[in-house]
Amino acid sequence: MLEALERFAPLPLQESWDNAGLQIGLTEAEVSGALLCLDVTERVVDEAARRGCNLVVSHHPLLFRGLKQVSDLTDVQRTVRRALKEDIAVVSMHTNLDNAHEGVNWQIAKRLCPSGSAEKDGAAVIEEMGPDGKPGQWVMLTLAEPMEARQFVEHVKTRLQAQSAMCNELLQRPIRRVAICGGAGDFLLDEVIAKGADAFLTGEMHYHQYFGHEQQIQLCVVGHYESEHSTKELLRDIIERECPGVNCLLCETDTNPIKYL
Repeated sequence: MLEALERFAPLPLQESWDNAGLQIGLTEAEVSGALLCLDVTERVVDEAARRGCNLVVSHHPLLFRGLKQVSDLTDVQRTVRRALKEDIAVVSMHTNLDNAHEGVNWQIAKRLCPSGSAEKDGAAVIEEMGPDGKPGQWVMLTLAEPMEARQFVEHVKTRLQAQSAMCNELLQRPIRRVAICGGAGDFLLDEVIAKGADAFLTGEMHYHQYFGHEQQIQLCVVGHYESEHSTKELLRDIIERECPGVNCLLCETDTNPIKYL
């Protein structure tokens, strides 16, 4: 199954700072079930054990850097100990899945199409914005029908199950071209403006980047978790297509560390 995931999202596609791939476990272990999630925590490992899964497949890596000890001092160390105790393997598909053809951002764009599919919407178009026409770090969605800014923000919140959205001044022209980057995509702001986007949807953006773009582009920032939690459905689709005998379960544990009060 690891080979199937890496065929879809080859590890060389990951960013230099990333640590995608096998995190914990043996490559030859037989999979009894796969729990698919955004983040790996102790509670997620407990859920995997309770539901009979000996594999956790996440988007965000559990291990970004090498551990100098495995004790109970941090949540990462405790999660590693828990996974080893339960004999549960952990695999993460992170920026390689972001950068893969029809990867994470493509899936977000599909969710924003009124029918849930660009193909069914006819005039809706999803373009992967990478060098030389290759998959890249973001996508451009051209909507089949333009939306007013407030309508667009409410549509995003509904489709991504977001409680709120942080926006700049509402755009006074219709939105048709939407740049999309799940997670922390604010580093792309200048690029998406240069590409003619009417709106930019991402998960995180620094405070000062909201200044100076009034009536230039609609910023719509929904939260890191909210922008990417549906990645587990993408992982499920890949595994079920390539490894139809594997039992895939979507994680039910809410791992969002941010609470809206």
